[in-house]
Amino acid sequence: MRSGSEGRTVRETLGDSTIAAAHVVTAAGHVVTGAGYFRSYSAVGLLAVVGVLFVAVAFGAGRLLRPVVPTPEKLLTYECGVDPVGEGWAHTQVRYYVYAFLYVIFAVDSVFLFPWATVFAAPGFGATTLVEMFVFLGFLAVGLLYAYKKGVLAWT
Repeated sequence: MRSGSEGRTVRETLGDSTIAAAHVVTAAGHVVTGAGYFRSYSAVGLLAVVGVLFVAVAFGAGRLLRPVVPTPEKLLTYECGVDPVGEGWAHTQVRYYVYAFLYVIFAVDSVFLFPWATVFAAPGFGATTLVEMFVFLGFLAVGLLYAYKKGVLAWT
């Protein structure tokens, strides 16, 4: 249930029978029409259409302007200027993925630390947010300790 005049139609608020029910009066007393509501989204839609057209024109111009002269050399797989030898399959060690995963974990940690520092500075939230953050950092430390004990962090 809404309090005050928020969400009521103009007809209910002003008693004017000529104003359509699609008009809404906000708590501040501003009248918002249905057309004005969708007009604000039309700017976003227009920007999206312009963006798609820009990309389409750029790709189309590139396709029209580039030279198309296929030769056997151009159809070869390019690998740093060296002719490819052997299979295209290369084994990648799992430890690279583990390091990437650990990086993502600590990057997410830093994403949570910045808002926490802002809330920690607000009056009345100090002790609670401090305990919450130490619990969060404790979970991360346990995960890091587990990775260290398993030998994941040893670069061989």
